[in-house]
Amino acid sequence: MNLSRREFVQLLGIASASGMLPTNALAAKNPASMYNQKKFGNVCLMHMTDCHAQLNPIYFREPNVNIGVGGAFGKPPHIVGKKFLDHFKIKPGTIEAHAFTYLGYDKAARTYGKVGGFAHLSTLIKKVRADRGDKNCLLLDGGDTWQGSATAYWTRGKDMVGATNLLGVDVMTGHWEFTYPDTEMIDNVLNFNGDFVAQNVRVKEDVLFDYKFENFKDFNEETGNAFKPYVIKNVNGVKVAVIGQAFPYTPIANPKRFIPDWTFGINDESMQEVVDQVRSQEKPAVVVVISHNGMDVDLKMASRVTGIDVIFGGHTHDGVPEPSVVKNPGGKTLVTNAGSNGKFLGVMDLDVRKGKVHGFRYRLMPIFSNLLEADPEMFRYIEKVRAPYRKKLRKKLAVADQTLYRRGNFNGTFDQVICDALREVNDAQISLSPGFRWGTTVLGGQSITFENVMDQTAITYPNTYRREMKGVDIKIILEDIADNLFNKDPYYQQGGDMVRVGGINYTLAPNKKIGSRVTDVRLDNGKKLEATKKYTVSGWAAVNSIPDGEPIWDVVSAYLKDKKTVRIKRMNIPKLVGVKGNPGVADYGKV
Repeated sequence: MNLSRREFVQLLGIASASGMLPTNALAAKNPASMYNQKKFGNVCLMHMTDCHAQLNPIYFREPNVNIGVGGAFGKPPHIVGKKFLDHFKIKPGTIEAHAFTYLGYDKAARTYGKVGGFAHLSTLIKKVRADRGDKNCLLLDGGDTWQGSATAYWTRGKDMVGATNLLGVDVMTGHWEFTYPDTEMIDNVLNFNGDFVAQNVRVKEDVLFDYKFENFKDFNEETGNAFKPYVIKNVNGVKVAVIGQAFPYTPIANPKRFIPDWTFGINDESMQEVVDQVRSQEKPAVVVVISHNGMDVDLKMASRVTGIDVIFGGHTHDGVPEPSVVKNPGGKTLVTNAGSNGKFLGVMDLDVRKGKVHGFRYRLMPIFSNLLEADPEMFRYIEKVRAPYRKKLRKKLAVADQTLYRRGNFNGTFDQVICDALREVNDAQISLSPGFRWGTTVLGGQSITFENVMDQTAITYPNTYRREMKGVDIKIILEDIADNLFNKDPYYQQGGDMVRVGGINYTLAPNKKIGSRVTDVRLDNGKKLEATKKYTVSGWAAVNSIPDGEPIWDVVSAYLKDKKTVRIKRMNIPKLVGVKGNPGVADYGKV
């Protein structure tokens, strides 16, 4: 179901008259009014992040599991469902409730339609600029922009560079941008019209004297910075400093062979040095960080580094309607996170007077493609870059008999399809699939196209593997990834979700320490996983090796074509222990 905006408004009018919708839904008779904001202040900062190369509108289901442990327990972003609505005072049954939670997802998605799409995002950005004055606005991009779709993979991110140039992105940082070989990555930065900033990416000392990008315009041989650490922008006569923080664990979470000459890291000491330098030398009225740390890491950094007014965060794909206010020795810092897949645009208006911020207004606006006209120029661009691939993208592989989604701490239904495909096509007892947080949703009853598969799998290291592994090694993998997700110190978290599994089930205690979280690992037939016994395991996205198996999208496509109709009969999700009362878990275990 994909209604035009006019049809959508008419539908809502009919539904309201018949009592089908709450009286406050979509501002009652004018749904587009959700994009109107009262003017405030004199500086407007717009923020998008983690679009994962989704140029067209998509469906995207928010998680029903986002567990917080330690100091993160019960705090945003680790709240889901009804608890999320209560915390942010969002009325159930409204379009806002649909945008921010999984509640009633299937029915609401069919009612409200798709989200995101760069043509619709462009329309909203142009509206914000028109309302506030173009010179009063900055557009910031938190990264994970050049990866996540088939066309981005096939064009090596160039389709997205062109799209962000057309969108008018002023400043960006990155993560999956670094999963293209460094030569391609640098070429994309050179073709990007804005500024690419990353204070925490340095050139290794042992290659400084023979650095292959020594002529790259933003490389600083004296400091070793591979990119600009920050940029100064004049917004409505106000000096704004934008500091970049790329994903700290890139060479661990992704293949370091693509970026052999660069080091990363959280580097909050150097962040403090950059902030202090900027404050003393540039004397900006506003200091913001465009970050790809993940929200929990941003919250900790905000408590330790002084002098930052706002951190616009990304990486963990958390759509959080209000900024968190974090106290630190120097004052307070606002921390935001703007969701993923082009689904949201964060808009922060600042009142800046006498060289400092005196107040703010923030709104995280959902992009409903039925409520925003497609910008003609962006629409034509998207059609052009997709044209050579359209036939392949639209190829139908099977029909989804239920909604297929990914996002959540544990297996999503589309992840289960991938795991089942790995086991069946590669004849394995067990399958492992990464806990990526990107990946769009397919509604039940819809065709699964090759593009849908690529939305889940489009990476530069897609080859599958089949190998023997001992039971003890499989358990170690589960423990290591659980620690990445549930370590109580955010600086030891890397921001993904738990590895997805096929063919095995286990018990998980998120609040325990590494080595004791995972217990009672069993095969689907109920037999315990034996430590010394070898099992055939199939997986993909190997970081430290280069398997020679078929790309994951070919494996999944073959599986889907064979099945014709896909229905998940069994979800391989862990039995959770010690999470009673945790507001980051709701409706757990339902397929």
